[in-house]
Amino acid sequence: MIKLESPTSLRKPQEPTIALINIVFLMLIFFLIAGTLAPPLDPDVTLMDLESKQGEQMPDALAILSDGRLTYRGQPVSDAGVYAQAALKRSAEAGQSNKTIRLIPDRNLSAARLLETTAKLQAAGAEKILLVAEKRQPQ
Repeated sequence: MIKLESPTSLRKPQEPTIALINIVFLMLIFFLIAGTLAPPLDPDVTLMDLESKQGEQMPDALAILSDGRLTYRGQPVSDAGVYAQAALKRSAEAGQSNKTIRLIPDRNLSAARLLETTAKLQAAGAEKILLVAEKRQPQ
């Protein structure tokens, strides 16, 4: 009499591909959500062009519109010096020792107005001012 093996012993062990797919899917969802947590830039600002990126693009920055108005996170700011003092105080309370202010000037802002604003920021205690601009795309 011939003895046949039971069908359960002939099966190969299943590969954990479903678990791998679930992990990749969860990572995708995480990065999609994490990418939307940063507040967007002020929609009224058109960034300057640069040949190469020299600044850091950060939405948590003071924006100067083309007519000279100042905004922070979409809310109007009355004076650059007052903003700088508040921003430096917030960074000191957060345990950061750098005195850096990020500034987003509009492309159509006059250079005189930009220099006036940076002078006010420096007078208020900012040691480093980073200008945010977009990198020019090759044509």
